[in-house]
Amino acid sequence: MHHTTDNRPALLLAMGPGIADRLLAERHRSRLTALTRTDPRLVAHDLARPTPAVAAALAEAEVLLTCWGAPPLTADVLAAAPELRAVVHAAGSVKHHITEACWERGIAVTSAAAANALPVAEYTLAAILFAGKEVLRSAQHYAELRTAPQWLSETGRTGNYRRTVGLIGASRIGRRVIELLRPFDFDVLLHDPYVSGTEAAALGVERVSLDDLCARSSVVSVHAPQLPETHRMIDARRLALMPTGATLINTARGSLVDEPALLAELIEGRLHAVLDVTDPELPPRDSPLYTLPNVLLTPHIAGSLGNELHRMADQALDEVERFGSGLPFADPVHPLSLDRSA
Repeated sequence: MHHTTDNRPALLLAMGPGIADRLLAERHRSRLTALTRTDPRLVAHDLARPTPAVAAALAEAEVLLTCWGAPPLTADVLAAAPELRAVVHAAGSVKHHITEACWERGIAVTSAAAANALPVAEYTLAAILFAGKEVLRSAQHYAELRTAPQWLSETGRTGNYRRTVGLIGASRIGRRVIELLRPFDFDVLLHDPYVSGTEAAALGVERVSLDDLCARSSVVSVHAPQLPETHRMIDARRLALMPTGATLINTARGSLVDEPALLAELIEGRLHAVLDVTDPELPPRDSPLYTLPNVLLTPHIAGSLGNELHRMADQALDEVERFGSGLPFADPVHPLSLDRSA
């Protein structure tokens, strides 16, 4: 008998319950089956106590395709996966499941953080433009009046022409926001300890200290990672530096902002806020954030949702295809960069 060798890598899906069905459209499953030896319907939720089917697939897997809720790849899990050479993460941060053991074994890791950055940056752009137009205040005012307001006399500060926007963090999202702001007439300030003045100039932004950024910006948007040194970096003192009527946008992590200090400013009505993340992640039922007229509170929707998951799947499958062709990943994750990224 003549045997043809199947050179396609063996792949196992590993992610939280229900995620695969939202992540993968039928076209993704077809492409996965063409590129790899896999059962696209078999999804591992637990690799520490696998079902027999998952254990068998894990023993052969050269690639894991992971997403939100992926089980941690501990030394024990890796011992049960002797062929494993790569992890392709169809979402942003890999910190929840990639362990020191993965790096020690030399496993190649890639993530779809670039694809996930796009909707966050789009949400931020919309928030910046709406903040400048005072859309929230105007809508509420109109609903109260129910007659034509005196716009010309009331809104001298309104508008997006030559407004100063301050971005904290030249992360993937921060850089994408800088790109999206280019067509508009904004002056953009950037605070990021890892960006040089030369690099900032190349990005078309002005590099400033965090205090300077808070004092000069009418909109401040947070795009820094959650690290010990960024915990509550937006504290009472820096909030006090922000001009009256300024807007704080947070799509990063709630812990980067001192929330009690922000609440004091918001209750007083001095500042506005667009918050997609809070600390705690779910505000208590009696939190003023739900009802304050100068706050737009959304339930962590800035990142990939709905059809935007398919963009992450597309990027992940491009990387699976590269792996199968013996090419390096286009967007690898390096262990050293994790110290200063999300």
